[in-house]
Amino acid sequence: MSEAFDAIIIGAGQSGPFLAAKLATAGWKTALIERTHLGGTCVNDGCTPTKTLVASARAVWSARHAADWGVTVSGRVTVDMKAVKARKDKVVNASVQSLTDWLGGLEHLEVIRGSGSFVSPTEVAVNGRTLTAPKIFINAGATASVPDWPGLSSVSYLTNTTMMDLDTLPDHLVIAGASYIGLEFAQMYARFGAKVTVIERGPRPASREDEDISTSIRQILEADGVSFLFDTTVESVVKAGPGVLLSLNTGGRRASTEASHLLIALGRTPNSADLNLAAAGVATDKRGYIPVDDHLRTSVPGIWAMGDINGRGAFTHTSYNDFEIVADNVLDSGSRSIAHRIPVYGLFIDPPLGRIGISEHEARASGKKVLMGTMPMSKISRAKEKGETQGLMKVLVDADTKRVLGAAILGIGGDEIVHSLLQLMAGDLPYTVMQQTVHIHPTVTELIPTLLADLKPLV
Repeated sequence: MSEAFDAIIIGAGQSGPFLAAKLATAGWKTALIERTHLGGTCVNDGCTPTKTLVASARAVWSARHAADWGVTVSGRVTVDMKAVKARKDKVVNASVQSLTDWLGGLEHLEVIRGSGSFVSPTEVAVNGRTLTAPKIFINAGATASVPDWPGLSSVSYLTNTTMMDLDTLPDHLVIAGASYIGLEFAQMYARFGAKVTVIERGPRPASREDEDISTSIRQILEADGVSFLFDTTVESVVKAGPGVLLSLNTGGRRASTEASHLLIALGRTPNSADLNLAAAGVATDKRGYIPVDDHLRTSVPGIWAMGDINGRGAFTHTSYNDFEIVADNVLDSGSRSIAHRIPVYGLFIDPPLGRIGISEHEARASGKKVLMGTMPMSKISRAKEKGETQGLMKVLVDADTKRVLGAAILGIGGDEIVHSLLQLMAGDLPYTVMQQTVHIHPTVTELIPTLLADLKPLV
């Protein structure tokens, strides 16, 4: 016999818990199903723990470079990886406990630990129970993609999840993949003192970025001791003592490298396979994502998909925005949608990259008349005063409408500074508003008006 609810939410990532709380507060009898940890990837093995580790790595870097600021640090700077992990665990556990306490105290909400799967378009099975509801929301997230390299199943390897359990310093960390996850781990472990090699099948890191941004990212990581092998694929892996031996193909040449630890950072796979979506009539695309419309509705009435699993955004902030849109539509009969959501994300190496809108490559392909301005961070007083002049700023503007099309700020505070340009885009304001606004000196943001005053046609 089925148990009736007003709403069922499968998955407690960044959308699920907040939607569950909103519905329960509105008086809806709500079931929130989660098979592992509340908070999903972000809290447990994504944003929260990795940025905590980045902060520890930053402290190591500052100590080792203290002499650059005229500060003497006596003795050799060492890293206690067990203490680093303990600090990370403390931050993560506090976040999970806070979420657990909050949800546990809400009337009308039942948090169910288990793996939910569809029985029909209105029914979900979990722990031997069958729950039914007229509205079901999927927030099941994604996990690390694992390649089918010969021999991989017979060796030990790490993903962004199992990396969180590491409390020792690798002798040689080899990372497969030079996108955001791989690059952040590469820099932090190089700063901790490990030898780090990144293998990338393409010609450069962060391939979705423009070439000048990508080149600067590479220079930043190489300055920290990270080595790259580009245009390289892994052909097979075998166990080699306590580590792994990787057979490589680099530009048609055979090579090999030995690693004490191997991290797989080759993208994400949506967690749709275990949901028995066919029973509900919910289809997936060839990659396993659940197609949705601009209001996050699937093709089946009464079923929504939020967060990573819908393929419409792979970030914590887009997932949270999904919750806001669904809550507005379902509870308030609103019309919010993702139709005009501006792409925005960060790469949290140090210094970080903040990215909004379109890239230069996309601007060239748009057919629009585009103006572009660039400025190296080495020209910015604040960067010089802090002794951190790596990176650059870039802004793209529609020449006819004077609206900002996109921006990339790679440098100190780049992940925060880029939001000032984002607000121009969100408010549909011409770039001249910011260009003519007085900013505080000495800051990084004060140079954006200078940059905007020197825009040139993109040719």
